[in-house]
Amino acid sequence: MRATAPAPELLADHRGTPRPTLHMPLSYEQARLGLAFHEAGHAVLGMAYGMHVQTSEVIAWSPEPDKWTVTGNTTWGTCNVDQWQFAAQAAAGEICHVLYLMTCGLWTPDRAAACASPHDREQAIDVLAEFGYRIGRTYVPEGGKSWGMVRGMARRKVGYLWREIRTVAHAMNEHTVLTGADIAALTGMTNAPLAEGATS
Repeated sequence: MRATAPAPELLADHRGTPRPTLHMPLSYEQARLGLAFHEAGHAVLGMAYGMHVQTSEVIAWSPEPDKWTVTGNTTWGTCNVDQWQFAAQAAAGEICHVLYLMTCGLWTPDRAAACASPHDREQAIDVLAEFGYRIGRTYVPEGGKSWGMVRGMARRKVGYLWREIRTVAHAMNEHTVLTGADIAALTGMTNAPLAEGATS
């Protein structure tokens, strides 16, 4: 665990706004593993859809004695995937976090609510909007999908890949940072190569 907070850009959303912090009434070990499941969801679904995973990690620090904060980060090299697959991997983090609570007997309404990840939803909405695709937060826009529909797509894929997600989450919890090559070796999946001219 770090003694100081990470750089502000690691704690900001894609717009540069600090991500909100939510109280998760769990032990440090339980909360850390939950965040590992969140990031593993992004990484495994992204890799399954053909995205190049650079790293996926759990970030933990202690701002003062007996206090701790946990978050995570997954980075990509290239994202040449179907627009709805990109959105589904964005939704996968929160879904995996809640499933972790359920499978470990830790689920409560308050803990599930603390898994909320609106920054992932907003990033998917903004990225798809750049290409003319619409995601409605609470409704189905003409020619688009609702966030509920995107979550449904992600939930089905998470169910199919739960063994891989679980494997990656436990390894990430143990090692803190995994590379795309690490994740591919752990799961037998293929990490898509970087597109020509792209930098990792």
